[in-house]
Order: sequence, then structure tokens, then C-alpha cells
Amino acid sequence: MAPDTVSLRYFLVLAEELNFTRAAARIGIAQPALSARMRRLEAQLGTALMVRDTRSVALTAAGAALAESAPPALAALDRAWESARSAAAGQLGTLRIGYSLSAGAGTAPALVERLTRGNGGLQVGAVPMATPEISPAVADGRLDAGITRGEQPAPGVRRLLLRRARTGVQLAQHHPLAARAEIEVADAAAYPLRLPDRTANPLVHDQLSALFRDVRPHPRFRTAAVSYDMSQRDLRDGLTLAPAGETATTAQPAGLTWRPLRGAPDLTYHLVLPREQTPLHRRVRAVAEALAHELHWLPD
Repeated sequence: MAPDTVSLRYFLVLAEELNFTRAAARIGIAQPALSARMRRLEAQLGTALMVRDTRSVALTAAGAALAESAPPALAALDRAWESARSAAAGQLGTLRIGYSLSAGAGTAPALVERLTRGNGGLQVGAVPMATPEISPAVADGRLDAGITRGEQPAPGVRRLLLRRARTGVQLAQHHPLAARAEIEVADAAAYPLRLPDRTANPLVHDQLSALFRDVRPHPRFRTAAVSYDMSQRDLRDGLTLAPAGETATTAQPAGLTWRPLRGAPDLTYHLVLPREQTPLHRRVRAVAEALAHELHWLPD
């Protein structure tokens, strides 16, 4: 038979006070109710826990053993209950997040930091991935969540608009256009434009190249030799401009700056979650929505 944990907690108070009147007052119940609880507890155990007289209480050997062993058992039970509540609230477990490299500039780190702040029960692993791979990995369970630039198409997922960022260009600080507060699309198109490889992110590649669709003569597009060029030498040397969202300024290499393109549509960042969501997924969404509001990632 499962122990009556309420009566057991009452017994521990009585074992400290060794007086029914004081113990009942401390618990906040009537003395006859406490006496009835103790009788039921003794009946359940099949042994006396205390010897009573008109003025005092003394513990039996069984009562002393119970008073010593019950507190750690109740503490373990409390931890088990708290673990269950935390799991139900999405505050416990392991969370796997995939993010595109562009989302690594401020967006993904801010979300991971907020999810883990003051929450040691939640372990978060975040890894950069090729953008087209993220949504399918969320759909089939290899990832719990993803952050992508652009509304990447994939079945079996739900998307939450997480952030809007102005579209502009990265360029060398010494570039002639860097002196302007905003750059006209046609003026940027007069220089070679550095775009990500289309196979790495077709949606964003097409979105950025579409900015210059109506410019004549057609601009010259260049693709970096590697998918993520850490040196960005052609930019620093002033040979090219790189269309990019404003988030690029959060992790910008020395020698580069960013300027907005006048009239260009915003780039968007999306949180990707599976269609069937657990409490952990719902917590990620709630934290992401609160963070987007707090950091003004979306227009009011």
C-alpha cells in the first residue's frame, strides 16, 4: 500500500515538536484531526510510532526510524514531482536546434541563451547547417527546432515568423558607397555582387538576385569559392558588394560595414517546429515569441 505522504509530513512535524498542540498549530489543523491522522498512519504501518500521555509524546523505535528515514525519501519524491512538472512545462530535456549560418549572427545565440537562462534542466545543442536541410530534419525528428532565413518550403513543419531585418549590402569601409546612409539598388548593381551559392540556399539566393532584376545593364553576380568564406577578401578589398540582412552587423569582420538598400524588402527569419508538438516545442515557441517582442525583431 502506498504511504499517506500528507500524514507522513504531519508525523515529521510532530516528531520535532513532541507535542500535539504545538504540532497542530504549526501545521494549521485542529488537534483532533492530527490525532486521527497519526492513528491512521500507525494502522497503515501496523505498529505504534509514539507513546502518548497527557502532556508529552515520545517516539517508539519504529517512530524514531521513520523520523530519520522519511525526510530524504520525501525530498526524492518532491524532486520526482518537480521533474514531472518541469517536463510538462517544457523546462526539462534535450533540445536540438539547427540554424543557418546567417541566423548564427545574433538570432540563434539569443534564443539559445534565453532558453537556458536559469534553467539547468534543459540541455540545448545548436549546430549550423545548410539551410535546405533544416526543415526536413525538423519534420523527421532529427532536430527539435530550426532557424532559417526565408520561409523554406517543407512538409510536416510549422513556421513562426521570428525576425525581420532590413536588406542592404556589406562592403569595405573604404568603398565609395560606404559614405552614404542608404544606397540605391541601381548604384549597388554597378559593382560585382557577391551572392551565396544557389544550391546552399535557393530561396534566399533568388530573393536577393531578384532585387536587381529590373536594373539595366544586368549586374554581375559572383559566388564565393567556398560556401562560407571567412576571409571575405574580395569584400575587404572593395572588389564586390554582398547583399545581406542587417543582422550581418552583429558579427561583421574588421574592415567591413553595412548599408541599407533603399526600398528593398526585408529579409525574414523563421522558427521551424514539427507539426506535432510536445511541451518542449511549445516552450521553445513561447520563449521565441517573447524574445522577438522584447528585442523588437518584428514591427509592433
